[in-house]
Amino acid sequence: MPVAISVEEYHGPLGVFRSQEQRAGNNGGIPMSDLQPKAEEGRYTVHHHHHRERPGHDYAEDVITVQGVQPHHKTSYGETLMHLFKGNIGTGCYAMGDAFKNGGLVLATLLTVLLGFVCVHCQHVLINCANLMAERRRQDQQQQQQQQQNQVNAPVQAAGGASHEQPPDFADTVGLCFEYGPPSVRRWAPTMRAAVNIFICVTQLGFCCIYFVFISSNFKQIADRHGFELDVHLHMVLLLVPIVLTSIITKLKFLSYCSLTANVFMTFGIGITFYYALQDLPSPSERNYVGRVDQLPLFFGTAIFAFEGIALVLPLQNEMKNPNDFRKPFGVLNLGMVFIVALFTVFGFIGYLKWGEAVEGSMTLNLPDNEMLAESVKAMIATGVLLGYALQFFVAIMIMWPMVQKRLTIARTHPVRSEMAFRVLLVLVTFLIAECVPKLSLFISLIGAFCSSALALMFPPVIELIVAYSTPECKPSRWMLLKNALILLLAVLGFATGTYESVSKIVAEL
Repeated sequence: MPVAISVEEYHGPLGVFRSQEQRAGNNGGIPMSDLQPKAEEGRYTVHHHHHRERPGHDYAEDVITVQGVQPHHKTSYGETLMHLFKGNIGTGCYAMGDAFKNGGLVLATLLTVLLGFVCVHCQHVLINCANLMAERRRQDQQQQQQQQQNQVNAPVQAAGGASHEQPPDFADTVGLCFEYGPPSVRRWAPTMRAAVNIFICVTQLGFCCIYFVFISSNFKQIADRHGFELDVHLHMVLLLVPIVLTSIITKLKFLSYCSLTANVFMTFGIGITFYYALQDLPSPSERNYVGRVDQLPLFFGTAIFAFEGIALVLPLQNEMKNPNDFRKPFGVLNLGMVFIVALFTVFGFIGYLKWGEAVEGSMTLNLPDNEMLAESVKAMIATGVLLGYALQFFVAIMIMWPMVQKRLTIARTHPVRSEMAFRVLLVLVTFLIAECVPKLSLFISLIGAFCSSALALMFPPVIELIVAYSTPECKPSRWMLLKNALILLLAVLGFATGTYESVSKIVAEL
C-alpha cells in the first residue's frame, strides 16, 4: 500500500519550529506547543534533526514514499509517471500468477481489467474530493480571518497564511468530507480519519509480514540448492538481523539509497522472470479458463493487493509542477495505470499459462533451481524486497510513533532510545506473525482482502456520496447512487469472502 508523507524538521532554538516561509526571512519562530494540534489531527511529523549531508539540500524537506525517498521539488510529468510505476509495481506483481490460478485464464483476465478500472475510478474520486475539501477549508479559513479582522478592526496575520496550508492527505480528505458533510455524519470525522490511518498502518505492517515470508522463501531455495538445507522458519530468524538494522535507520539519505537499489533489482527481476515464463509455453487449453467459485475470493484478495496504490495518488499530484496534468484524460494517473493494469494482466496470464497449478505465490519461486541466471534473479529480488522493508515500515512508524510518544512519559523523556525500542518491537511483531503464516499466497490474499479493499474501494464511494449530500440544493444522481452501490457491494463481498477464505485456508495449513 503505497503511502507518501512529508517530513518536516525544526530549525533554530530548541523548542521553536520555523516553517519554510519563516526560514527565508527573519520572522522568528512558532512555539512547538502551537503545532501539537496538527499531530492530533493525523499529520505525520518527525521530531529528529536530520543533518544536511549534501550542501544545499535539505533532507528534512524530502518526501518519503513506501517505494523510496523523493527530493522535495516539484516534479515533471515524466518524473511523476516514474514514481507512480515504482509505487505500484512490487511484490503484488509477482503474485498475479497465483491470482490467475484462482480465477482462470479468461475470467481472471476480464476481472483484472475490470478491477483495475474500478480502482482507477476510485482514485479519481479521492482526488476530486481532496480538491473540493482543500478549497472548502481555504474558504473557511478566509472567512475566519475576515471575521477576526472585523472584530478587532485591524489586519490579522495568520502564522504561515492560508495559502501555505498543506494539501490534505488520504486521512485528512476522509476526515474533512465527514466534517463538512451533513450534520448527522460530522461527529464521525475524527473516527473516520483515525480509521484510515489504522488501515494504512495495518496494511504497511502486513506488507512487512509478507516481506518476511517472501524473502525467506526465495533465500531458502538458493540455500537448498547449495546444500544448506534449513527450515523456512530458521531463514526468517536469520533475516531478523538485517531487517532490524535497516528498520532503525532514521536518516532519509540512507533510506533513499536502499530504495534506489531495491528498484534496480526489482526491474531486472521482472524482465528476467518474463524471459523464463515465455519459454516453451503450453497450449491455453491445458489451463482452466474459469476458476472455481470458492477460489474467486482468493483471486480478489491477491489482485486488489497488487492494485492498492490509492494512498500514493494525492502526494504525487501535490508534488507536480502542474497538478492538473495528473488527473486529466491523458494525464499521469490514467496513462500510468493503463500500463500497470496491462503489465499485471499479461504477467499473471503468462505466469499461470506457463506453470499452471504449480505457480507459486511469487513466480520467482517457479524459476529453475539449477541455473545461475535464475538464482541471481531470486537473490536480486529477495535483496530488493529486504531493502524495501524499511520504507514500508517507516510509514507505519510515522503514524504510530507520535501517538505513542504523546501517551508515554518515558517516550518523551528518552525519545531516541524509546523510538529505537518501539521500532525493534514492531519488527518482532511482524516476524512473529510471519512465522505463524508461512504460506505466501494466502497471506497476500488476506492482506489484500482485509485492508486493501477498504482503502481502495470502500472509502472513496462513501466520501463521494457524503460530499454530494453536503450541498443542500444538490443531491446525488441515480447514476452516482447505482455506481457507488455496486462498488461498495464489490468491496464488501471481496472483504468478507476474501478474508474468510484466506483465514480458513491459513488455519487449515497450520
